[in-house]
Amino acid sequence: MASWLGGLGSGLGQSLGQVGDSLSSLTGQISSFTKDILLEGAEEVGDTATELHVSNSRLREIESINAAQKFENDRLKKVCSDLEEKHEAAELQIKQLSIEYRNQLQQKEVEISHLKARQNALQEQLQKVQTAAQTAQLAAGVLPAATASASYVSEVRHSSGFEGDDMDFGDIIWSQQEINRLSNEVSRLESEVDHWKQIAVSSKVQGTHDAEQSEICKLQNVVKELKQNLSQEIDEHQHELSVLQDAHRQKLVEISRRHREELREYEERIEELENRLQQDGVNTDAVDDSKVTEQKKKAESLDGGQVEELQVVKDLEDEIRKLNHKLSSAKAENKNLLKEQECAKLEKIQIAQDYEKLKSDFNVLQRSVAEQDALLKEQKQLQSKTSLPHDVVTLQQALLEAENEIARLSSLNQGLEKELTSAQHKHENILSSNTEDQNSEINQLRHDLEKKEQELDESVAERETLIAELEELDKQNQEATQHMIALKEQLSKQHTETDSIIKQLKLDIDCERKKVSELETEKMKTIKELDSQKEKLSHCSYALNDLQITKQQLQDNIKDLQEQLRKAQDCNSHSKKEIGELQQRLKEREEELHVSLSKLTEKSNEESNYTCQGLILKEREAEIAKLQNNVSENKQINEDLQKSLSNLRTENAKLIAAIEELKQELSDAISEKKKVYLEKDTLVEALKMEKRQLESELNETEKRLLEQAHKYKQTIEELSNTRSMDTTALQLEHERLVKLHQEKDFKLAELKKTIEQMETDHQETKEMLTTSLGGQKQLTDLIKEKEVFIEKYKNQALQVKQELEEYMKASKKQDVLKQNLEEKDRSLAVMKEENNHLKEEIERLKDQQSRSTPVVEPKTLDIIIELESEVTQLKVIKNNLEEEIKVHKKTIEDQNQATVKLQQSLQEQRKEIDESKLQCEQMNVTHERLFLEKDEEIKNLQKTIEQIKTQLHKERQIIQTYSSDLFQETKVQTLNGENGNEKHDLSKAEIERLVKGIKEREMEIKLLNEKNVSLSQQIDQLSKDEVGKLTRIIQEKDLEIQALNARVSSASYRQDVLSLQQQLQAYVLEREQVLAVLSEKTRENSQLKTEYRNIMDMVAAKEAALVRLQEENRRLSNRSENSSQDMSRETIQNLSRIIREKDIEIDALSQKCQTLLTVLQTSSTGADNGAGGVNSNQFEELLQERDKLKQQVKKMEEWKQQVITTVQNMQHESAHLQEELHKLQAQISVESDSTSRLQVDYNGLIQSYEQNEKKLKSFSQELAQVQHSIGQLYNTKDLLLSKLDLVTPSVATAATVSQLSGVQCSPPEALEECKLLQNELEQLKKKLQEKDSTIRILQENNQRLSDSVATASEIERKSQEGTESEMRQIKEKHDVLQKSLREKDILIKSKSDQLLSVSENLSNKENENELLKQAVTNLKERNLILEMDIRKLKEENEKIVARCREKETEFRALQETNMQFSMMLKEKEFESHSMKEKALAFEKLLKDKEQGKTGELNQLLNEVKSMQEKAVTFQQERDQVMVALKQKQMESSALQSEVQHLHEKEQRLNQELERLRNHLLEMEDSYTREALAAEDREVKLRKKVLILEEKLASSSTAVENASHQASLQVESLQEQLNLVSKQRDETVLQLTISQDQVKQYALSLANLQMVLEQFQQEEKAMYSAELERHQKQSAEWKKKAENLEEKVVSLQVSLEEANAALDAASRLTEQLDIKEEQIEELKKEGEIKREMLEDVQNKLMNLMNSTEGKVDKLLMRNLFIGHFHTPKNKRLEVLRLMGSILGLKKEELDQLLSEEQRGVTRWVTGWLGGGAGSKSVPSTPLRPTHQNIFNSSFSELFVKFLETESCPSLPPPKLSVHHMKPLGAAGTAQTSSTPPSSQMQDSPVSGMGRRPDANPFLAPRSAAVPLITPASSSGHLLMKPISDALPTFTPLPVSPDASAGAVLKDLLKQ
Repeated sequence: MASWLGGLGSGLGQSLGQVGDSLSSLTGQISSFTKDILLEGAEEVGDTATELHVSNSRLREIESINAAQKFENDRLKKVCSDLEEKHEAAELQIKQLSIEYRNQLQQKEVEISHLKARQNALQEQLQKVQTAAQTAQLAAGVLPAATASASYVSEVRHSSGFEGDDMDFGDIIWSQQEINRLSNEVSRLESEVDHWKQIAVSSKVQGTHDAEQSEICKLQNVVKELKQNLSQEIDEHQHELSVLQDAHRQKLVEISRRHREELREYEERIEELENRLQQDGVNTDAVDDSKVTEQKKKAESLDGGQVEELQVVKDLEDEIRKLNHKLSSAKAENKNLLKEQECAKLEKIQIAQDYEKLKSDFNVLQRSVAEQDALLKEQKQLQSKTSLPHDVVTLQQALLEAENEIARLSSLNQGLEKELTSAQHKHENILSSNTEDQNSEINQLRHDLEKKEQELDESVAERETLIAELEELDKQNQEATQHMIALKEQLSKQHTETDSIIKQLKLDIDCERKKVSELETEKMKTIKELDSQKEKLSHCSYALNDLQITKQQLQDNIKDLQEQLRKAQDCNSHSKKEIGELQQRLKEREEELHVSLSKLTEKSNEESNYTCQGLILKEREAEIAKLQNNVSENKQINEDLQKSLSNLRTENAKLIAAIEELKQELSDAISEKKKVYLEKDTLVEALKMEKRQLESELNETEKRLLEQAHKYKQTIEELSNTRSMDTTALQLEHERLVKLHQEKDFKLAELKKTIEQMETDHQETKEMLTTSLGGQKQLTDLIKEKEVFIEKYKNQALQVKQELEEYMKASKKQDVLKQNLEEKDRSLAVMKEENNHLKEEIERLKDQQSRSTPVVEPKTLDIIIELESEVTQLKVIKNNLEEEIKVHKKTIEDQNQATVKLQQSLQEQRKEIDESKLQCEQMNVTHERLFLEKDEEIKNLQKTIEQIKTQLHKERQIIQTYSSDLFQETKVQTLNGENGNEKHDLSKAEIERLVKGIKEREMEIKLLNEKNVSLSQQIDQLSKDEVGKLTRIIQEKDLEIQALNARVSSASYRQDVLSLQQQLQAYVLEREQVLAVLSEKTRENSQLKTEYRNIMDMVAAKEAALVRLQEENRRLSNRSENSSQDMSRETIQNLSRIIREKDIEIDALSQKCQTLLTVLQTSSTGADNGAGGVNSNQFEELLQERDKLKQQVKKMEEWKQQVITTVQNMQHESAHLQEELHKLQAQISVESDSTSRLQVDYNGLIQSYEQNEKKLKSFSQELAQVQHSIGQLYNTKDLLLSKLDLVTPSVATAATVSQLSGVQCSPPEALEECKLLQNELEQLKKKLQEKDSTIRILQENNQRLSDSVATASEIERKSQEGTESEMRQIKEKHDVLQKSLREKDILIKSKSDQLLSVSENLSNKENENELLKQAVTNLKERNLILEMDIRKLKEENEKIVARCREKETEFRALQETNMQFSMMLKEKEFESHSMKEKALAFEKLLKDKEQGKTGELNQLLNEVKSMQEKAVTFQQERDQVMVALKQKQMESSALQSEVQHLHEKEQRLNQELERLRNHLLEMEDSYTREALAAEDREVKLRKKVLILEEKLASSSTAVENASHQASLQVESLQEQLNLVSKQRDETVLQLTISQDQVKQYALSLANLQMVLEQFQQEEKAMYSAELERHQKQSAEWKKKAENLEEKVVSLQVSLEEANAALDAASRLTEQLDIKEEQIEELKKEGEIKREMLEDVQNKLMNLMNSTEGKVDKLLMRNLFIGHFHTPKNKRLEVLRLMGSILGLKKEELDQLLSEEQRGVTRWVTGWLGGGAGSKSVPSTPLRPTHQNIFNSSFSELFVKFLETESCPSLPPPKLSVHHMKPLGAAGTAQTSSTPPSSQMQDSPVSGMGRRPDANPFLAPRSAAVPLITPASSSGHLLMKPISDALPTFTPLPVSPDASAGAVLKDLLKQ
């Protein structure tokens, strides 16, 4: 089958290859067809005949292409049909396989029914045996422990039958599983039947010893437990199988459903395609591509379907192998169990023989048990009546209930045994005690009977429900069997294949055995690796602890930083207020601007009454200028906002100055704009266009302003948010960078918009050219236009001055526009070159014409005079133009001078700016790196803009070539007009043509002037360099105009006119053709324009998508990827640049193709008309360019394929990168948190520093005031001292004068003088006293000031010392933060690089997808265009056919008329002939008269009349016949044409018939070949199957022989394999987990270390520079602030102390209240806890008392069973272990073991009966026979021993039936369960080491028996919990040959 599928796959591959070849040829044909259609324009011809010829040739070509495509279509149809046939063959194969499998399933169902019948029979036998055996057991007084058989439960699981109609592999596997389960059930029932038979046989023999009977029962219990384990394992295996089957079934159903759906879809598609092919017929050309793609899809889908089928088949084979492997293992286990059962049977036979020997001893007990037997028989009869053995489900429940009852009765029987032993000890009271015991037992049995009757009623109800369910299941089974019978025939073939697969699976089993040994070796290796990994893990845990310690430290730092954050937030609020004030100022400025704008508009409205259009333009220009001023003002305001946080006052002053300057500039602008009014009347249309453009621009600018305002608001909010995160210094820089970034973004947006405007301008100029060429005006209008031109140039000169001043501020934009100018210079150079070429061509044409000039006809004087007058007028116009050009040159020179002055003023301003910048450079040193990154981004953007400009430049070149062609045409037209006048008479019409030619010249000049105007408008936006360049351009243009005028006015011009006028008549026709071509080309050009706009829209959409991606990336990395944003932008810009480059290349190629077409057309027209067109050299160059373009296209296709491959690779890598991205984002978030904390710290430090600076400023101000007051005091002191010096000498002079006067004067005069002197003295004394008091006050003030100065100096010193210490601390913190910051930055850079790479990959993929989509859309458009062309051609053909038919009808009508005319002529000739005959007859008559023969004459006349009448009739008949003949001929010709048409149709139909026949024959041939190949393959496969069956038969015999020998080995190996696989899985998991952890820890450690080191280094460098600067400033301020700081400090200290005291008091009171409440709550909780403790202690004591005397039954049972499992030579070790568990000493054990050699009975009695430790055993005298010891059971003796050992205070509690039930359940449940993880790990509390080995003696503690460790260690070792005293193990199945001694050795080692 696999080989057949492989062949099918290879056939498919070949067919698909053919399809690919056909597709490639088809694409080649399509490309050639498109080329032909593109070159159609070159073949336009004037004559209709040639056009018809061309159209016919094209029709033939199209028909040939159509035929080729039809052939291709047929071939593809063949391929499709082949594929369909192969698909059908595959479906047939699959159907055959399914039929075989279904047949197999039917066989399996039959086997299941047989096995079910056999099971029912066996179950009936089993019930019969059970009833007999239970009676026998009760007679014996011993009942074995019950075990629940879980194998019955599995029957219910599989009762659901068939889930659906999809009977496939899942059904077969399920049937196989059912067979295996039923066979296991049968084997189990057979073993149980044998067991019960043996018990029945043994029940006949009743006289046996109690001890041996108890041993038999225990052995039976062991067998049942083993069976239970086996059944549980089988059930588990079956459950796993069922789960796998269900999953597999679901998978199969889904796969088949999908496959069918796909097949239906493909069939529908194929039908649709066939219908389309039949319908279209003729229109196959256009539909070919879609069909090809559909056929490709079809082929791919068929491949996909076959691949899926192969995968399904492989999966099924693997699952069948696994299931067979499991089946073989289950069979081997069954064989082992059967062997164990045989061994058990042999042992039972031996026990039966012993039993027969002991019959005689048991006769005594038979009487006492007789009554019990009778009761039990009645009970069993009731059970047999109620239970129905025929029901499978009721049988299961009955078995479970019976086993539970057996367990309960066994507990009752133990009680009976105890009573029997007491009866044996008391020989005298045997009968009485027996009767009493029997009465009590009868009562108990009656109670049990009542309970069991109730349970039976319940089971009857359950049985009825189960019967109903069984009936439903039987119905389902019947339906399934009917379905299976129907499918039996189909599945017969697949049976052979499944047999071969089974044989292969048997071989695989041998391979698996070999793999087991390899797995063991791998296990050892993995254990070693685990140990090494554990060591690594311990190291990692130590590293983790260290990291946690560092984390705690970081958390402490975070708390400190949070406190500093609060302070930073306060500062932030102040900054917000300041920002609000600035916003208000901004609004005021904007209002002022609006007011000024309104004033301007009013003034302009007042003054612009002359021209309405000019007014509108000026208003728009004024508004644009105002808006640009607003933009510049906004930029200045942004700059002010950046600097306002550092120094607001200085910035406010600068803002005010800037606003004043702006006002001045506005006033200048208003004064200058008043001068600009008059505009051209001729440019009304152009101005309207400009007006619309300006309106759109105004709207855009308004939108931009709104967006900018919104962005500014956002940036202000971002700054306010980021301010809390960053330090003040870093914050300022960050804000500045953000604003610069935004400005650059705005610049980019503006540049893009300017590019768009340029494009629109370009298009408008094109339209203007066309309109201006269309509208030719008179000479009078030209003179007016010139005058208007002069005025406009003057106005523009004024505008240049005014707008130069405005655009000085926007110097950055000018760089971009310089590049635009350079491009325009290049375009001008190209234009000049083209003009030179044209001139050369014109000269060449002139030479040709001069050689072949015919003789000039004589001229008329009047025409010459008129021409001369016109020439003089043109000269006058030329002189005027030259004067205007001189005026313009002067104005340009004035403008240059003004620009020089403006540049000087600019340089002065720049010097001032440089001086201000020098102060800020120290701050900018650290952040220049960020600027460089931004500049790189801008450069990249500029590059992209340059590329776009190059694209535009190319377009302009194309347009210029187009315009140059137009110029050539117009020149040719004018020259033709002039030559034509000489050839023919110079009429007025020809003079008008000449005038028109001159007008065209003037229009060319006008166009050039318009170009100059547009360039001058661009000059308005440029500086001096641009102006200089434009002046050169204008000069060159003026020179060209002068040259043209000179040519017009010169004598050579007249000669040219005379020579060129000759060609006018010939060129008129050419002109008309050229105009027609032109119209077509303009239409094509408009189409190309629309395509170009679409492409630009696509580019814009791409850019928008890129912007969206950028926004998404920003959202992802909001907190920590500020630096990565820049890099991602760069990558996105690079990608956009690449896209643009590709688009530009595509556009350039398309434009080149168009230029080639135009050149070909022009060359063809030139060649047809004989005129000078394009040179052959140029044509060769164009061909070379075409070849180059083809090569480039090939390269582009190769590049595209490479791109596709890279995309696929990138898609694979993107998944890994995304996972890495998630990890990196998590790391970045952690690092961003740490950076934010550090930034908060830094903020706090710098805020404290700013506060200190503010304090210093205030202190300095206070110091200045104090110094001023001291200076004033010193001045007053000096004044007072000078006054005192003046007072003292005046007193001395007064004294001397008085003495002299006293001597000279008389006594009365002396007395008067003395009085006066005394008064003066008193006044002077008073003044002196006042001066002294003032001096004292001043001295006191001086002392106080000196004291205050001294204290202030001391305070300043102290504060300086404090600040120095603080600065040191700050330095240290600064260094730490710098280091951490650097590390973080490095990490962030690395992450950003990774992110960038990922984003680049993503964007590349997206771009490539978009490119591919564009290519697809282009192809579709091309197809549509081709279809349209074909339709047009068809329509044209139909029209031509219709015309031909009309002409044919007309021709026929003319022929008919011609025939009628000929008939008329013949009739006239006949009449003339008859008249001649009559005349002859009359002549004869006259002669006869003369002769006298009158009679004969009459006769003759009569004969003549009759003859004439006959002739007339004959003639009429002939005419009718001729007319009829003509009509018949016309009809026959029409019929012949119809017949020919029908013949053609028949031929076409015959051709199609032949093609279809050939196709059918080929299909049949291929089908027959494939059928033959399939038959050959079937024959080969059958041969192989036969060979394989023979081999399998031989190998199966060998395998069966070997399997008997290797079954034991297989069992052990399987067990080892399971263990090893589990261990291996666990170890591998642990290894992987530990390796991952180790890697993660190592990576995280390395990353953390790197980050810390880098962070510390960067922080040191950053903060050291700033600290030094701050230290310099602080040192200066501290010197000034030493005098005044102490007062402020003292006041602050006192305030803080008072506040602290108040806060402390309030806190203490609150804490006291809280503490008191907590104390009360804790007291209450303590009381509650005490009560709880007391209750718990009481409960513990009760539990201790209740559990001290209890025994773990499972433990003792396992010990006992283990003893018997071990071989006899190793039983001593078991006994020692039991002794050690029971707490016996070594000496006692040795004695017991020495006695044990005498016999088993001796060992039992000596160990359990007579021990030194027995305390409370009743001491009855023993008989010498020791009969009582032998008769007592082992369990009774052991219980007594335990009672004596434990010495319980309370009586031992009896275990009821309810207590026994959960114990068994728990035990069974836990045996089956796997060991939990808690058991596998070593507990640190218990000293004993636990191992996951199997212990057959110890069962896990059941939930029913609680084991609680007592407080004192006096309790017995068995009473303690198992977890502390002994190692707990999960029981595992032990192989029969493996001795129990090995297990015991393991236990002893522990």
